[in-house]
Amino acid sequence: MAGEGLEDILVPGLSVVFCGINPGLLAASQGHHFAGRSNRFWRTLHLAGFTPHEVQAEDDRSLVQFGCGLTAVVERPTARADQLAVAEFAAAAMGFEQKITRYAPRYVAFLGKPAYAALSGQKVVAWGPQAKTFGGAQVWVLPNPSGRNLAFNLQQLVDAYRQLQVAASEPKI
Repeated sequence: MAGEGLEDILVPGLSVVFCGINPGLLAASQGHHFAGRSNRFWRTLHLAGFTPHEVQAEDDRSLVQFGCGLTAVVERPTARADQLAVAEFAAAAMGFEQKITRYAPRYVAFLGKPAYAALSGQKVVAWGPQAKTFGGAQVWVLPNPSGRNLAFNLQQLVDAYRQLQVAASEPKI
């Protein structure tokens, strides 16, 4: 469980696990990841090539059939991610890394820089692939698809996510 009605959507050996910072209040109350009309996650995933059609939030569990999973670093739902304390990331770090190790995805994609920065101890985090692995998975940092993230338009989100989709589609070496 990711807490308060929002379950992780994970099975062993996925290609990509998308990792939100924490559940939004609407997502937690509805029990579905990235719920809300302003959230661009599902549209971005489809346009970037992860899914053959735009999945609806209420069908979030179907994402595993496309080799993808969903989780969050911090389980506590909030209205905005900036309502989380740094200590909450520290408290979640060990359990979260164990979860990634247990499910062994090829990539873990952090949606936004704050969670990965807190978990990695890095003050400066670049977008895209990271040099270090996390829980045995390759790390990718993507812009958060929240409708509140006005720094990225839909096309910029799609372009960033497509880079991961291309990398995840390549055969393992």
